[in-house]
Amino acid sequence: MDEYNTGMDPEVKKYFRKIIKSFSVGLLWLVVIATAGIFFKLGEVGKGTQLQNIIFYFIFAVSFILLMWYYYKIWKDKI
Repeated sequence: MDEYNTGMDPEVKKYFRKIIKSFSVGLLWLVVIATAGIFFKLGEVGKGTQLQNIIFYFIFAVSFILLMWYYYKIWKDKI
C-alpha cells in the first residue's frame, strides 16, 4: 500500500473531519464555559445580579451564536 493511499474514500474522510472538528470545537467551548461558570462562579447569581454575571452571560450568548455559525459554515457544504 502507498503511504498516500489509506484505503478510505476521500468523501468519507472529509465527512469524518467535519465530525471531528464539530466535536472538538464544541467540547472546547463547553469546557471553557463550564470552567468559567462553575469553577470561577461567574454563572452563579447569589447576592443579586452583578456586573461580572452580566458580562459572563453576554459572552456565553455571543460565543454560542459564534459556535452555531461555525457549525453552519462547516456543514453547509455538501459532501
